[in-house]
Amino acid sequence: MIIIMQISYPPQSSEELGKRFLSAPALPDFIKISGPYISSVIHEGIKSITIYEFDESKYGEALNFIVSERVAKYLTVPGLSYSLNHWLEAKDALHLVGLA
Repeated sequence: MIIIMQISYPPQSSEELGKRFLSAPALPDFIKISGPYISSVIHEGIKSITIYEFDESKYGEALNFIVSERVAKYLTVPGLSYSLNHWLEAKDALHLVGLA
C-alpha cells in the first residue's frame, strides 16, 4: 500500500520548508520512501510529491507517523497546502470487489 503526499507552497516559503524537511525524524524501518520530487509551476508556486510505501498491515502506524511526524511539521509554513491520498495495488483493489 502507498500514501502519496502532495504539497504546494509559494517560492518565498521554500527555505522554511527546507529547514523543516531537514529536521524531520527518520522513517520507521517498515516505511519506504520515494522522493520528495519537486516541481516549480509558473503562477502556481512549488509542488512536491512524496510516496510512502508500507505493508497494509502497518497502515495505522504508517498513517499516524506520516501525519504526526511529517505533515504536522509543515502545517505552519506560510501558504502551504497538502493532500494525502491512499492507493492500493491492483491485486488488493480486485480483492475488495471479490475478483481475487
